[in-house]
Parts: sequence; structure tokens; C-alpha cells
Amino acid sequence: MIRPATLADLPALTALEQELFGVDAWNESLLRQEIEGPGRRFLVAEDLSGYAVTMTAGDIVDLLRIAVRPESRRSGIASRLLDEALVDTDGASRMLLEVSVRNSEALGFYVARQFSVIDVRPHYYRDGSEALVMCRWLPGAARPRTATSHD
Repeated sequence: MIRPATLADLPALTALEQELFGVDAWNESLLRQEIEGPGRRFLVAEDLSGYAVTMTAGDIVDLLRIAVRPESRRSGIASRLLDEALVDTDGASRMLLEVSVRNSEALGFYVARQFSVIDVRPHYYRDGSEALVMCRWLPGAARPRTATSHD
């Protein structure tokens, strides 16, 4: 079951964030801001084995984090978190995210879920790796028209 995070989840989420992201982990104060912040959705698996964080601004939902404990991976938790993040998007038309070019597992996950690469950010991560900016149109969203040679 997926549910919204609460402030009572902060100690467990802070520990999980540190375990999964090390020097790049968000601290408790930042996690609190994501739980309470306007336009934010912080979703957790009921057993706190994974979480997803989004921020909606205008017609874009940014997937800021999606993470699952190593021992819980490949159990469908990330898929359920993403599915829930894709609903109730306050009228947004697309979801964007950044992922390291070195994270082949995550890249495969996103491509399998209809995300496509739209840009590259060189030297984006602390380790110097590039970030791929990926986009997925949301269900029911009107896509912009593109010109064709016979228009």
C-alpha cells in the first residue's frame, strides 16, 4: 500500500535516505520541507521500504526522488510509487526527472514506463556524471502540435 508520508515517518525516512544516498542524502530538515512544502507530494510504501517525492509547478511535475531499499527492489514497490505519483497531478501535462547516465537500472525502469530522454546536463552529479533529463506525458494531457512538411 502507498500512502502520503507524515512527520512521524521522518526518523525512518532520514535513516533510509542516508543509507541509500550517503553524501548526497537529504537531511531531516530537507525531508520535512518535502513533506510539508506547497506543491509537494511525498509518498511512502506502508512498510517504509521505499518512497517517491514530487513537486508540481504549473504544467510540470518533477519527480525529485524515487528510492527503494536494496532488499526490496524488484518487488514492484518502485512501480507502485511511480503509478501513484502519476495520478492527482493538479492538471500537469508531463512529468520530468533527472537520472545519472551511469544508473542503468533506473534508466531501464524509466524507459519501460514511457519516459524518454529530452536533454543532457553535463557534470550534473557530484561524481561528475551527466544527468539525462527524461519526460513522460501524463494521461489525458494535450501534447503540443508539431509542424510537419505538409502543413
